[in-house]
Amino acid sequence: MELTTVWFLLIAVLWTGYFVLEGFDFGVGILLPLLGRTEADRRVLVGSIGPVWDGNEVWLLVAGGAMFAAFPEWYATLFSGFYLPLFLILLSLIVRGVALEYRNKSDSPRGWDRAFFWGSLGPAFLWGVAFADIVRGVPLDARHEFTGTLLTLLNPHALLGGLATLALFTFHGAVFLALRTTGELRDHAREAARTLGLLALVSGGAFLVETQVATGTAATWVGVVAAAAGIVAAIMATSRGRDGWAFAANAAAIVAVTVTLFGGLWPDVMPALDPANSLTVHNAASTPYTLTVMTWVAAIFTPLVLAYQGWTYWIFRRRLGGETASRGAGRAAS
Repeated sequence: MELTTVWFLLIAVLWTGYFVLEGFDFGVGILLPLLGRTEADRRVLVGSIGPVWDGNEVWLLVAGGAMFAAFPEWYATLFSGFYLPLFLILLSLIVRGVALEYRNKSDSPRGWDRAFFWGSLGPAFLWGVAFADIVRGVPLDARHEFTGTLLTLLNPHALLGGLATLALFTFHGAVFLALRTTGELRDHAREAARTLGLLALVSGGAFLVETQVATGTAATWVGVVAAAAGIVAAIMATSRGRDGWAFAANAAAIVAVTVTLFGGLWPDVMPALDPANSLTVHNAASTPYTLTVMTWVAAIFTPLVLAYQGWTYWIFRRRLGGETASRGAGRAAS
């Protein structure tokens, strides 16, 4: 297998991990006004992701770094052409991180709660917009420079992609909270999950089918079916009180969605409306020597990072409620 293919697959894996793990972080933030009816409930919500949210963001940093090192032309075109949406995502992530760190140090945490909500909703929507545009194709010139405007990116297909990821991540947050909490908050999270699951199924299904009709292949239709099956299984598991199975099924659905998008993208990394100007895994890649060195580094350090993050989730696996909620919220500010 060529190293360009290896790194395309690795970048797809990194983005998949980011969406699965950071997806429920976004969902928790979006659900804060709905489920956080009291300060005690809001502390439980924040505490549920307190020990892990910053570790989940590492996947984004590594994915961006891998794109820069393995496919510098892709990175340059993407971050210049999509500058404003990516800047808004970065700003939202900063605001969200500050809110999580400072809400427990403030006498009036409601302002930080609003920052947490908007800092979660923005990326959950904009990532869908960005990837919908990437997979569908954007106007590039012969030098692979983006020639469109912000309105070019905010087309109906991209907005549908944003709604799909927003619904899917919010549903992911609901099943995560059902898994991580006890009592009435757990019941409320399950109720929200049943409604959000249907929204995710409808919006996500419409987006994937439209994407497949435009750019998909026979093989990637398997991903569409798998994504729909995962969401349906998650809804059924939630209704039966099988919170662990619900979370696993929806995580599998997010994996299927991401694999479908990257499968439709291959062998391009940045399709152009004029296929002659598209960036591919070949004309956007670094030198073979660079890719070889990166492959050895990834082979050594990736298992270590995975082991550490797995250990973190194992340590903080207990449900939150009562006293444990206060301790979890405290860790969010540490």
